Amino acid sequence: MLNRVVLVGRLTKDPELRITNNNSIPVVSFTLAVNRPFSSANTTNGSDNRDADFIQCIAWRKQAENVSKYVKKGHMVAVEGRIQTRDYVDTQTNNRRYITEVVCDSVVFLESKGSNDSFKPFDNNSSNDKDHDKVIQDIEDDLPF
Repeated sequence: MLNRVVLVGRLTKDPELRITNNNSIPVVSFTLAVNRPFSSANTTNGSDNRDADFIQCIAWRKQAENVSKYVKKGHMVAVEGRIQTRDYVDTQTNNRRYITEVVCDSVVFLESKGSNDSFKPFDNNSSNDKDHDKVIQDIEDDLPF
Protein backbone atom coordinates (compact mmCIF):
# COMPACT_ATOMS: atom_id res chain seq x y z
CA MET A 1 0.00 0.00 0.00
CA LEU A 2 1.14 3.50 -0.73
CA ASN A 3 0.10 6.82 0.75
CA ARG A 4 2.07 9.59 -1.04
CA VAL A 5 0.95 12.93 -2.37
CA VAL A 6 2.76 15.67 -4.28
CA LEU A 7 1.10 19.07 -4.71
CA VAL A 8 2.11 22.42 -6.20
CA GLY A 9 0.01 25.41 -5.30
CA ARG A 10 -0.25 28.81 -3.68
CA LEU A 11 -0.90 29.55 -0.01
CA THR A 12 -4.36 31.01 0.58
CA LYS A 13 -3.28 32.82 3.76
CA ASP A 14 -0.20 33.23 5.93
CA PRO A 15 0.92 30.02 7.67
CA GLU A 16 -0.04 29.60 11.33
CA LEU A 17 2.79 28.45 13.61
CA ARG A 18 1.95 26.84 16.94
CA ILE A 19 3.96 25.05 19.61
CA THR A 20 2.61 21.80 21.10
CA ASN A 21 1.81 22.02 24.81
CA ASN A 22 3.39 18.81 26.03
CA ASN A 23 6.60 18.53 23.94
CA SER A 24 7.18 22.13 22.76
CA ILE A 25 7.38 20.97 19.13
CA PRO A 26 6.67 23.57 16.43
CA VAL A 27 3.87 22.76 13.97
CA VAL A 28 2.63 24.94 11.13
CA SER A 29 -0.66 24.68 9.27
CA PHE A 30 -1.46 26.23 5.92
CA THR A 31 -3.87 25.82 3.03
CA LEU A 32 -2.78 25.31 -0.57
CA ALA A 33 -4.91 26.32 -3.54
CA VAL A 34 -4.18 23.77 -6.27
CA ASN A 35 -5.53 24.26 -9.81
CA ARG A 36 -7.61 21.49 -11.32
CA PRO A 37 -8.25 21.91 -15.07
CA PHE A 38 -11.43 20.45 -16.51
CA SER A 39 -13.41 20.51 -19.71
CA SER A 40 -17.15 20.98 -19.90
CA ALA A 41 -19.77 20.94 -22.62
CA ASN A 42 -19.99 24.75 -22.42
CA THR A 43 -16.34 25.42 -23.31
CA THR A 44 -15.57 27.13 -26.59
CA ASN A 45 -12.58 26.50 -28.85
CA GLY A 46 -11.59 23.49 -26.77
CA SER A 47 -10.32 25.70 -23.96
CA ASP A 48 -10.05 24.29 -20.49
CA ASN A 49 -11.72 25.74 -17.45
CA ARG A 50 -9.92 25.88 -14.15
CA ASP A 51 -11.18 25.09 -10.73
CA ALA A 52 -9.21 24.99 -7.50
CA ASP A 53 -9.01 22.55 -4.63
CA PHE A 54 -8.08 23.89 -1.20
CA ILE A 55 -5.88 21.39 0.62
CA GLN A 56 -5.06 21.62 4.33
CA CYS A 57 -1.36 20.93 5.05
CA ILE A 58 0.76 20.65 8.20
CA ALA A 59 4.50 20.49 8.75
CA TRP A 60 6.48 19.79 11.92
CA ARG A 61 9.70 20.83 13.67
CA LYS A 62 12.36 22.74 11.69
CA GLN A 63 10.30 22.50 8.52
CA ALA A 64 7.44 24.26 10.35
CA GLU A 65 9.74 27.06 11.47
CA ASN A 66 11.09 27.54 7.93
CA VAL A 67 7.61 27.63 6.37
CA SER A 68 6.37 30.24 8.85
CA LYS A 69 9.52 32.32 8.38
CA TYR A 70 9.90 32.32 4.59
CA VAL A 71 6.44 31.77 3.07
CA LYS A 72 3.42 34.08 3.04
CA LYS A 73 0.00 34.25 1.43
CA GLY A 74 0.19 33.84 -2.36
CA HIS A 75 3.61 32.19 -2.45
CA MET A 76 3.95 29.06 -4.55
CA VAL A 77 5.25 25.92 -2.87
CA ALA A 78 5.55 22.24 -3.65
CA VAL A 79 4.74 19.77 -0.89
CA GLU A 80 5.36 16.06 -0.61
CA GLY A 81 3.87 13.97 2.12
CA ARG A 82 1.05 11.67 3.11
CA ILE A 83 -2.69 12.06 3.56
CA GLN A 84 -3.94 11.75 7.12
CA THR A 85 -7.46 11.79 8.52
CA ARG A 86 -8.15 12.62 12.14
CA ASP A 87 -11.25 13.38 14.15
CA TYR A 88 -12.28 15.31 17.23
CA VAL A 89 -15.44 16.20 19.12
CA ASP A 90 -16.63 19.78 18.64
CA THR A 91 -17.16 21.11 22.18
CA GLN A 92 -19.85 23.61 21.11
CA THR A 93 -22.10 21.20 19.18
CA ASN A 94 -20.87 17.92 20.67
CA ASN A 95 -20.58 16.51 17.11
CA ARG A 96 -17.67 14.48 15.79
CA ARG A 97 -15.67 16.36 13.13
CA TYR A 98 -13.27 14.84 10.61
CA ILE A 99 -10.23 16.53 9.09
CA THR A 100 -8.27 15.29 6.08
CA GLU A 101 -4.88 16.93 5.61
CA VAL A 102 -1.46 16.42 4.06
CA VAL A 103 1.33 15.81 6.57
CA CYS A 104 4.33 17.30 4.77
CA ASP A 105 7.63 15.47 4.69
CA SER A 106 9.05 18.12 2.35
CA VAL A 107 8.09 21.69 1.49
CA VAL A 108 9.95 23.32 -1.40
CA PHE A 109 9.75 27.09 -1.79
CA LEU A 110 9.24 27.86 -5.48
CA GLU A 111 9.57 31.63 -5.11
CA SER A 112 12.01 33.80 -3.22
CA LYS A 113 10.81 35.51 -0.04
CA GLY A 114 9.97 38.88 -1.64
CA SER A 115 9.14 37.76 -5.16
CA ASN A 116 5.38 37.60 -4.72
CA ASP A 117 4.90 41.30 -3.99
CA SER A 118 4.28 41.89 -7.69
CA PHE A 119 2.45 38.63 -8.43
CA LYS A 120 0.09 38.93 -11.39
CA PRO A 121 -1.90 35.89 -12.46
CA PHE A 122 -1.53 34.83 -16.09
CA ASP A 123 -4.31 36.15 -18.28
CA ASN A 124 -5.08 34.02 -21.33
CA ASN A 125 -6.67 37.01 -23.08
CA SER A 126 -3.79 39.42 -22.55
CA SER A 127 -2.03 41.11 -25.44
CA ASN A 128 1.38 40.16 -24.03
CA ASP A 129 1.65 37.02 -26.18
CA LYS A 130 4.42 38.68 -28.23
CA ASP A 131 6.35 39.47 -25.03
CA HIS A 132 5.81 35.92 -23.78
CA ASP A 133 7.07 34.48 -27.10
CA LYS A 134 10.12 36.75 -26.95
CA VAL A 135 10.99 35.51 -23.44
CA ILE A 136 10.68 31.90 -24.60
CA GLN A 137 12.82 32.66 -27.66
CA ASP A 138 15.48 34.34 -25.47
CA ILE A 139 15.58 31.30 -23.19
CA GLU A 140 15.82 28.92 -26.15
CA ASP A 141 18.70 30.98 -27.60
CA ASP A 142 20.67 30.44 -24.37
CA LEU A 143 20.30 26.66 -24.38
CA PRO A 144 23.54 24.81 -25.21
CA PHE A 145 21.90 22.16 -27.40
